[in-house]
Formats: sequence, structure tokens, C-alpha cells
Amino acid sequence: MTDILQTTVVGSYPQPDWLVDRDVLKSHSVPRVRMRDMWRVSEPFLEAAQDDATILAIRDMERAGIDIISDGEIRRESYSNRFATVLDGVDIDNPHEHIQKNGLVSYLPRVVGKIRRIGPVEVRDLEFLRKNTDRKTKITLPGPFTMAQQAHNEHYDDIEELLMDLAAAVNAEAKDLAAAGADVIQLDEPWLRHNVELAERCAVKVLNRALEGITATTALHLCFGYAHLVKGKPSGYSFLPQLADTTAQQISIEAAQPKIDLGVLRELAPKTMILGVIDLGDAGIETPETVAGRIRTALEFITPDRLIPAPDCGMKYMPRETAFGKLKSLAEGAAIVRRELS
Repeated sequence: MTDILQTTVVGSYPQPDWLVDRDVLKSHSVPRVRMRDMWRVSEPFLEAAQDDATILAIRDMERAGIDIISDGEIRRESYSNRFATVLDGVDIDNPHEHIQKNGLVSYLPRVVGKIRRIGPVEVRDLEFLRKNTDRKTKITLPGPFTMAQQAHNEHYDDIEELLMDLAAAVNAEAKDLAAAGADVIQLDEPWLRHNVELAERCAVKVLNRALEGITATTALHLCFGYAHLVKGKPSGYSFLPQLADTTAQQISIEAAQPKIDLGVLRELAPKTMILGVIDLGDAGIETPETVAGRIRTALEFITPDRLIPAPDCGMKYMPRETAFGKLKSLAEGAAIVRRELS
């Protein structure tokens, strides 16, 4: 029964304090363009430092007992900007100033021409991960809906055309990642729920274009945002059951912090569900038994072979020792339920 309830991470792991200035990171909204001033290491030595920090993240996940690991997204300033800012047709040097509802200013890349992927972006990241672990590997990409809403469109008259070009760029990258040996390729789509009318119209078509012909296992991740930045989360997703019609084999959702009704798991059959059972809004470390209890509750609605326990979201903004403790409890909690089932 060791092949059921395999644990995974959603993507990011905390970057070491010697690599990033966490005060700079936390003082801004999630960067859409570049945030070069968050790095403590100068450019000539940055890649080597990021490599070293990535090995630390890999070893932490292995020591915690996680089955399917990522590279911790250690080289990224945000989950999306490493990929989104290097596409042809995107201007990050003259960003658009966007005033958020909370009054903060965010700087958005401007779409000034047709979107095209110029070449591989994350392939080296994946190759480095695979070289340094014998566990199953996952790598993440921002999804087309999220990238479209995190940019200021000045070129496309038809938003659906922009989405399809972004999907084609994501698809090209994903195919290269699959060829390089990724076990799981996950598209992050936290902004999918922000425009339900548009999602209802074309989300399945756009996402299926992004996932077309990928030989690795594919996943779609939805969440309500980093717990560090988003406190009052809704108790349900405005666009979720419809994703059963996508070609993604796995759907990833957060459930622990927002305490969503897990009955929705029935509506996503026959997908495998990556389910958030670690609350990243709680500064404490859950006990393995607490995690086991959340997994047992999920199993009232889904069979064990279709459930992958995970944290709610990326762990980027957490203290590293807290993130490690939570991952250890995740692995031990899953092991408790696995023993019960066997």
C-alpha cells in the first residue's frame, strides 16, 4: 500500500535568509515584473548560490519524508515571474502601475506584441533537481489565465487570443520539461477564479491547449493566495467542478485554511486530487494525528488511490523551520492513514 497517499509539495519552499532579504520580499506584493533587490548575492555568484540553496530545499523535503518533491522554486522571485517575464511580446522595463484595492501599487508587465516563447526557461532547473534526488519530481509553471490577469494588455483586442498564445507558450515549455524527465508538471492557476465569466467561456479549451500532448503527469493548482498575504479566504471555489473536463490528470486545491466543503471532491471524479491538508495560515506545526484526521475526512469523499496529501499552497513566506516541521507532519500523518488502510 506504499503507492497510495503519496505526499507532495505544491511548489515553493522558503529561501534561506542568506540568499534573499525577506524584509524586501514581504514589503511588496507578489512581484509580477522583477524584484532584483530581494537577492543578497550579487549577480556573478547568484546562480551558484541558488544552486546551493536548492540542494538545501531538496534535502529538507527528503528528510521530511515527502514522496514527490520540487526544487523549492528557490531561483524564483515569485511563482510566475520567472517564466512570464521572458516571453517575447512582454515589456518588463516600462511596467504598468496598478493600484490594488488595498491601496498598494503593483507593477505589471505590459503585453506590447504577440506572445511567443523564445526558448527553454525552467529546463535547467528541472535537470538540476533530477540530478540531486532519486525521488519523483514535480516542476511548476504559471497558467495562461493567471499570466493574462497579472499583465497589462496593450496589444490583443481579443482576450481569448491572448490566452491561447499564452497557452501555446506554456505548452512548449511543458513539452521540453517532460522530455527532460519531469514526473509531474503543474500549472498554477490561482487567478482562474477572478474572472468566472471568462473561465466559463473558454477555460477548458485554453487549459487543454496548454496541456496538449504532454507525456508527463499533469496537474492544475488552484488556491486563494499565499496565507501570508491573504487572511479571510472564501470557503469554496467559484470555478472548480468544471475542471473535470480538462485533460489534467490531477487537480490541486487548498482546503485546510479555508476549510472548504470536501464534498466537491466527488464532483471532480475521476481526477486524482492533490489536497491541501496543511494550514499555512497557522504559525504552529500540526501534529501528524491532526494531518491524519484531515486525510480521513477527505477519504469520506474520495478513494485512497486518487488522493495526494499536500500543503495548501506554496511555503515561500514561512520560516524554514516551520515549513520543515509541517512537511514532516504531512509525511507522518499520511503514513498513519496508510498503515490503517493496509
